[in-house]
Formats: sequence, structure tokens, C-alpha cells
Amino acid sequence: MTPQKTNWGQFIPLITVFFFWGFVAASNDILIPVFKEAFDLSQLQSQLVSLAFYIAYTVGSLIYLLISYLTKGDLINRIGYKNALALGLGISALGTLLFYPAANLKSFPLMLSGLFIVALGFSLQQTVANPLAIALGPVKTGSQRLTLAGGINNLGTTIGPLIVSFAIFGSATSANTHMNIESVKVPYLILGAAFLLVAVLLKFSSIPDKPAAIVESDEEASSSRSSALKYPQLILGMIAIFVYVGVEVSTASNLPAYMEKNLGFLTKDVAPYISLYWASLMIGRWTGAVEAFTDNMTWQKILRFLAPYLAFGVFLLVNALAKHDLTPFYVYGLIILVLIGADMASKGNPARMLLLFSALGIIALVIGMVSDGMVSVYAFTSVGLFCSTLWPCIFTLAVSGLGKHTSQGSSFLIMMIMGGGFISLLQGYVADVATIQISYIVGVACFAYLAFYAWKVTQILKSQGIDLEKEKLSGGGH
Repeated sequence: MTPQKTNWGQFIPLITVFFFWGFVAASNDILIPVFKEAFDLSQLQSQLVSLAFYIAYTVGSLIYLLISYLTKGDLINRIGYKNALALGLGISALGTLLFYPAANLKSFPLMLSGLFIVALGFSLQQTVANPLAIALGPVKTGSQRLTLAGGINNLGTTIGPLIVSFAIFGSATSANTHMNIESVKVPYLILGAAFLLVAVLLKFSSIPDKPAAIVESDEEASSSRSSALKYPQLILGMIAIFVYVGVEVSTASNLPAYMEKNLGFLTKDVAPYISLYWASLMIGRWTGAVEAFTDNMTWQKILRFLAPYLAFGVFLLVNALAKHDLTPFYVYGLIILVLIGADMASKGNPARMLLLFSALGIIALVIGMVSDGMVSVYAFTSVGLFCSTLWPCIFTLAVSGLGKHTSQGSSFLIMMIMGGGFISLLQGYVADVATIQISYIVGVACFAYLAFYAWKVTQILKSQGIDLEKEKLSGGGH
């Protein structure tokens, strides 16, 4: 039977894996300029870091689907959700071990291999954790739970760049600008140990191996279509996930090169701004998760203002502890008001939110492209605010109405996370043949497709008898 209340005792251990995904993904943005200088790479070549990391999600999903097909049964249902999570963490831990020989041999391909294996484990974890988070409470607040999990993910993205930057360069006040490639060994070995520790803790946690809500929906749901791929909302949604993860990742991964080349920043001084970008996603997701905590409308209105500034306070606190100058960041508090206004205007409709936030993403990128100085930096950074709730919106719309094909559809969506690598590579190519600032036109095109999807999927779902204004849908979180 579906739980009537969120099972916090099970949900809290689960969201530790969301933290790891964010920590590593955002840390890649610090590794990119480090590897670029250490291995003398072009901007295009440096984006292979993103490609190796995000293509692993696709490979992992294909391996999962292939094993399930060959064994004539769902792999995760067979081994259990807890075991699948522990296995995914073990695979990621193996990937971190490669950083040690890679640093000693100064091998860029071996570094990429390590990141690939880490993300291969993340692929399995994502496939398990997204539907599991929905199952650990009422279906009607499933989207809010995943938005909250996404907020924890972005706590990792906020802290990750700062810790990895500290490990490589020392303290923010240090005059050290030397990038010693061997300094990446220790943080990633510690990360591997953390993966194994959490794997053990999850194994002995109360998280169910076969959640009742998922089993019930799989047995009871009926559908006249033979495959998830027969649903147009999923096909268009797969493209939407591809371009969404693409613009989210490429905006951040090309930002260090822009700030160094155009604004004269030192590599070690870029970390707080990368941290702010990923903290922006945390700010937006904490805002979107307030319904998971209370049904009281008055409290929801209050929390919609408090939550984003609480998340912004976490960013300021972390950077204060890292001894960074906070003065450049206070003005960002005004930009957060735009996010709050857009969140209120969307009225909980995922298609309306997707359309509105995509339009704001386009405006932010265009301002960044035509302006200069810190205005452009704040504009590019604010893209994080407008990407913050897009994953649950797209995931919700794409799997809506799939019935018994929902888990299969979810796996196809996880596969499309590879867009983070390919779009970054494309933007790196445009940056090499034009300029980095002009290369952000790639992100504009991504947001334009997302706006189209928001409009088109509303019509598709309505033709299937699903009214977004009347129904409270559950979604996913990246």
C-alpha cells in the first residue's frame, strides 16, 4: 500500500547518494581548467571531461537494459533496490581508485577513465533512487520529495568545487596558482572511501528492497501500448532531458575559461563562482520543495521566500569558511527575487513552469552574451536558478500516463543525461572557432527547445485525457 506520509527514516539515508552526484559533477568544472593547463588541451579537448562523465550514464543505462533483456526480467527488481544502490556505490568507488595511477603517470586518458567508471556507478544509482524517492511517501508529493533530494544534490555541487579547489591550490588566500596534477589523488581517494561507507550504511538501513508502491503500480497499471517508446511525451521528453542537462552542464563547464580569458581571473579564484552557479540550483530546488514539508498554505507562502534565502545563506557560509571575499555576491540576492516570482507564477503546473523558466534562461544567456564584466558573470550564473526545477518538470511530463511502462521510460530518460557531455563538447567547439561568449548561443537553442516541449506536451497529454491544471503529477529529480 502507498505510504500516506513521507518515510523520513528511509528517505534521509537515500538522499546521501544525491549529494555525491552533485559533489562530483560540479567538481568536474574545477578539473576542466586544471587538466587544460596540465595537459595543454584546447577548449574542445578540455570538454572531454564532461563527455566522459555524462556518456557513462547512457552506457550504464544500456548495460542495465541489456542485462534485463537477456535475463528476461528487471535486474533491479531481481537484486533489490538496496543491493542495487550498494552495487552502484561500489562501482563508483572503483573509479576513484584510478585517479591514483592516473596522477602518477600524468595520464589524461586514465583520468577520463576514472571519471567514466564513477559515473557508470552513478547511472545505476540514479535509475534506482529516482523512483525510490517517489515511493517513500504519498505519490502526490513525490515531485516535491525529488525536488528536495535535488536540493541536497546541489548542496554537494556547492561544496564540491570549493573542496577540490582547496585540495589543488590550498586556501583561497594563498598566493599559490600552481596546478599540481598529483594533488587530485587524495580528495578522490577519500571520496571512494565515502562511497564504500555509505554503501555499507544503506545495506543495513531500513530502505525497502522492493517498495510496495512501485510493485503495486507495476502490477496494477494498465496500458494499451506495448512500449514506453510508443508515447510521444516520452520521446520528446528524452530530447528535452538531453538538452536540459546539456545547457545546465555546459554553462558551468565553459564559465571558468570565459572568466580567465575575458575577465583575467586566476583559475583558483573561479571556484566561488562555479560554487554560486551550482548553489543557484540548490536555491531553486529548496524553493520548489516546500510542499513536501507542510500542507498549510500560509506556511508554504512564507517558506517560498525563506527557503531560497536560507539556501543562499548556506552558500555564503561555506564561502566564508573557505575565506573567500563575499562582497561580490550580495547583489545576487536581488536576482533571487526573479526566481521567487517565476515560481509563484507557475502555480505548480510543470508545463507552465518549464515554459516560464526556459524563457528566463534565454534572457539570462542573452544578457551574458551582450554584456561584459561582472554583469555577464551574474547573468551566466543565474542560469542555474532557471535550470533548478526543470528536471522534475520534464521528468513529470515525460512519464505521465505511461502506466506500467513508467520504469522503462525512466531508464530511457536517465540515458539521455549524456547531453551534459555532448552539448558541452559542442559549446567548446563553437568557443574554439568563435569566442567563448558567443558559444553560449548553444544554450539559447537548448532553452528554445525546452520552451517548445512545454507547449507541445500540454497538447499531447490533453489528447490522452490528462489535464495538467487538474492533476497533481509525480516527477523525478536530478
